[in-house]
Amino acid sequence: MAIRDDFEVVAGQVRLALQRFALTILVLLAFAAMLIGKADTVLVENARVLALDLASPALEAIARPVSVANRTIADLKEFATLREENARLREENARLLAWQTAARRLENENTRLRELAQFREGPEASFITARIVGDSVSAYVRGALINVGRQAGVTPGQAVVTGEGLAGRIAEVGDHSARVLFVTDVNSRLPVQVERTRERAILAGDNSQLMRLTLAQTLQGVQRGDRIVTSGHGGSFPVGIPVGEVVQTESGSVKVRPFADFSRLEFVRVVDYGVTGLVGGGTPAATSGATPKGR
Repeated sequence: MAIRDDFEVVAGQVRLALQRFALTILVLLAFAAMLIGKADTVLVENARVLALDLASPALEAIARPVSVANRTIADLKEFATLREENARLREENARLLAWQTAARRLENENTRLRELAQFREGPEASFITARIVGDSVSAYVRGALINVGRQAGVTPGQAVVTGEGLAGRIAEVGDHSARVLFVTDVNSRLPVQVERTRERAILAGDNSQLMRLTLAQTLQGVQRGDRIVTSGHGGSFPVGIPVGEVVQTESGSVKVRPFADFSRLEFVRVVDYGVTGLVGGGTPAATSGATPKGR
């Protein structure tokens, strides 16, 4: 018992000494490690390499399941994405098949109607590309001068179109040039129809950026956003050439904005549809008093 008591007393004194001098001992140990590192870098490097060699298998064993889990999660996400894409493609394919079926049905109906009516195709349209070499835009005239004329096959009444739609028609022709009367000119009168309702009307210019839709049977059915196309009446132009879009229907007045951007015209196409009529034949005489000069 006396020996045990003496041992406990000694252990308590040692523990107390360690608690008092723990910080000092740690500082000395750190300083000693620094001295060893400075004195023998090879020994420290070998110890570090040995520690890495011992830790690498453990780290690899831990990282392998994590990598497998990440790969599995990525595969599941890709599988879900592929399922959604597959469903979308199935829906799109179904819509395309429906359109194909409708197109074939309409083609067959069209063929039968042509045979029934003994329909004959009109002459194929031909065109000449021309450059705008002068404009005739003023308070009284909306037109332009192009660099092709009678020798290139241009004749009065032919349509002048851009990539967006109808810009106007040929009003006067020289040997090497021609004057274009824009659809916004006050002298322009064009038989058109509302593409959505097939209602016929006359589209008149008033020398502004918008045109006026007149002589329609009823203007109540016309809505903003309706497309206006040529009606083919009067033998002027064929049916369906886009002209403009309805932008105003207030106060009983329907205003149409042309598709063609006249402020940026550089090249146009003079198109011969093989038809002549009221628009091509009667207007030059009516507009001869306001012939503009290109500049």
